[in-house]
Amino acid sequence: MMKIDLHVHSKFSKRPSQWVLQKISCPESFTDPMLVYNTAKAKGMSLVTISDHNTIEGALEIAHLPDTYISEEITSYFPEDGCKMHVLAQNITEAQHDEVQKIRTNIFDLVAYLNDENIINIIAHPLYSVNDRLTINHFEQMLLLFKNFELNGARNERQNQILTQVLRKLTPMDIERLSNLYDYQPLFDTPWKKNLTGGSDDHSGLNIARTFTAVDNATNLDAFMAGILNGKSRAVSDPSTPQTMAHNLYGIAYQFYANRFNLGRHTGKDQLLKFLDQSLMPVSRVDNGIMSRFYSFLSKRKNCRDNTKSASMKNLIRKETERLFAENPDLMNIARAQSKKIRLGASLEKQEQHREKLWFDFVNQLSNKVLSHTGDLLLGQASGANLFNIFQTIGSVGGLYSLLAPYFVAFVHFAKDNEINTAVLNRFAGYRNGMKTPKSKVKLGHFTDTFYDVNGVAQTLQQQVQAALKNDKHLTIITCDAQAEQTGDGVKNFTPMGVYEIPEYTEQKMYYPPFLEMLNYCYHQGFTHIHSATPGPIGLAALAIAKLLKRPLTATYHTQFPQYAQYLTGDDFIEGLTWKFMIWYYDQMDQIYVSSQNSFDELTERGIKAEKIRIMPRGINTEIFHPSKHCDILTSNFGVNEDALKFLYVGRVSKEKNLPLLVDAFKTLCTTSNKVHLTVVGDGPYADEMKSMLKDYPVTFTGYLSGEPLCRVYASADLFVFPSTTDTFGNVVLEAQASGLPVIVSDLGGPCENMLDRETGIIVKSDDGTALLSAMQELIIKPGLRSQMSQRAREYMEDRSFENAFIQSWKFYKKMDTPASVEKFSKAV
Repeated sequence: MMKIDLHVHSKFSKRPSQWVLQKISCPESFTDPMLVYNTAKAKGMSLVTISDHNTIEGALEIAHLPDTYISEEITSYFPEDGCKMHVLAQNITEAQHDEVQKIRTNIFDLVAYLNDENIINIIAHPLYSVNDRLTINHFEQMLLLFKNFELNGARNERQNQILTQVLRKLTPMDIERLSNLYDYQPLFDTPWKKNLTGGSDDHSGLNIARTFTAVDNATNLDAFMAGILNGKSRAVSDPSTPQTMAHNLYGIAYQFYANRFNLGRHTGKDQLLKFLDQSLMPVSRVDNGIMSRFYSFLSKRKNCRDNTKSASMKNLIRKETERLFAENPDLMNIARAQSKKIRLGASLEKQEQHREKLWFDFVNQLSNKVLSHTGDLLLGQASGANLFNIFQTIGSVGGLYSLLAPYFVAFVHFAKDNEINTAVLNRFAGYRNGMKTPKSKVKLGHFTDTFYDVNGVAQTLQQQVQAALKNDKHLTIITCDAQAEQTGDGVKNFTPMGVYEIPEYTEQKMYYPPFLEMLNYCYHQGFTHIHSATPGPIGLAALAIAKLLKRPLTATYHTQFPQYAQYLTGDDFIEGLTWKFMIWYYDQMDQIYVSSQNSFDELTERGIKAEKIRIMPRGINTEIFHPSKHCDILTSNFGVNEDALKFLYVGRVSKEKNLPLLVDAFKTLCTTSNKVHLTVVGDGPYADEMKSMLKDYPVTFTGYLSGEPLCRVYASADLFVFPSTTDTFGNVVLEAQASGLPVIVSDLGGPCENMLDRETGIIVKSDDGTALLSAMQELIIKPGLRSQMSQRAREYMEDRSFENAFIQSWKFYKKMDTPASVEKFSKAV
């Protein structure tokens, strides 16, 4: 068997296609031709060739060595629209190269010449859009133009699988149809039979021969090429991932700096430098101290043009890197590793895979530490309304963005591949039976920061997970909580990289998510939609991930954070600032789900387009919350007078729930009625003050309750009172009605839309203590009305099954428009 990596680049490929390399004026490769030769031979390649872009200089530089031949990667175009394509030409002469350069701009002329000269030509990465102009029509023309197709080692493995699937299913009828459609006849025999080759498409020296072409029973170059033409070649590949591509980009960039500043002359002894050498330089070339200039960049501020912001970020990265090495033994071991001779075969491949993973872990941990530190600064400055420092800190994050940019680029490109792949497979699956077509099921990644809380939002999410599992819906809750319980099916919890405790909201913690880990997880899970249930740090991660992976992005607006901010700080400016952030955040969504018309109106009045907003059906588990749960729990467990009329409040004990209004109303009520009792279920920052104000009144504070005890407390009370004006929905209002309780709610917010005024309860004017007191008194003195409302409340809730509401809301995702890039390819059909 002979093995050749048919697609490798050297330093003579000079025009980068990735903006992250263009930004630093870096060529797309810095690999020396001799390094290509030595690495390929060390990895067991029978022959070595270099396929640089539109040049054979790299191949000529090693042409005097045994087991080499000349090839190149030719840039060509479809003449009608300038769609750029890459074509590999194998075993050519210098004269043929010169001729190719004259006619390469037209892909039809190029292919005609290559076939006339009997040059083995291969269409490289045929499902990758080089300049974002590729359509299915171009791919169909490729089927007429080319006999040989590359399974590219730098592209998405799914792309290679789909390409293989489509090519193997081709029939003479397919080619006849396409020939008639495009008025073009293939220039070779049996055009429906395609040959597959493999090439690494390596630019960094880190993945040479990771993918290659093998031909059995070949003993020389002519036999090898004949094997390709006779369909005896096969691609052998270790699949590439976004981490692979990013690792290559880091490697190219560092090799660029090493070359530009002649860093090989440095003999750095720093642990970081040794780690960088081991991680980012080709295995066959690990020079001690090669990155000492990079370390100098981080550790010293010699350049007087550095401003305070960039210098601060560099210092932060340097300090966190040192701390990371001190804390992580694995990184320390790599940093201390001595240069080793190249090992042959699988051991070398495993070493490269380990370096790729280790580099991802290093960048992930470093970015986590820096992001956590930056998040603390931003939130601290925001709480102090220090706008100047906020903008300064945001500006300094540019340094961190540069650190992560290769991973962003890699995930964007792999996501783009997925869209083209699906469009091509769907196109060809439509012409015949027997081809596996991708399932169209929605696979939703739902980001939240409240899954493990005890509030209504958390309870709703937990019920959604169960409903999804029961109804075969692909829902995964993605959260980040340090105190998380053991997760089960449908839940993925990430360990937070940091936590910020809000001074005015002590029990409310904001966890910083490990962004790269989440991004990597979402890519590999293949989510079709991303949903955010929070505008906090986890919601910002969801926003970034959806944009990078080009997925539809939706959000639930269920908390009135600006009003909360005003309650907590008493500062209208902070409320206005919070509104600006909220509107910016929700305006990034493709769709916004709200629980009430009130929330709909609120967002549209603030500038969100009405067509973006949908009112989401909400339901309640009417089997769990049921009047049959009535018992003596309030009397036996909490000492409530059995003969008293039992008022109930369930929810967060905080001022933004308008509880001071309830305190005053209940005090007054007690002066006229001596057989009333208020039970408060929940906890929060207002709890101690509220207890103090009501210490001489018939009030019981139970703390948080959940499960069966909560259901029994609901069913054992007589009336439910909820004066909040900041709830977009008010799940507790549904729970109370399902338990057979009349409810008293404010006319501002979502709760009033989830009950029937004067039928299942009473709506009172917001922030009006007199109105609240009057409603409470009316239901005390009118037991008949109270009984009618109790029965009607239960009847009303029986039509609002949680499971039915979940299934209805799930349909919203299926109806969403496909991403623009998918639509672009679909239009060609």
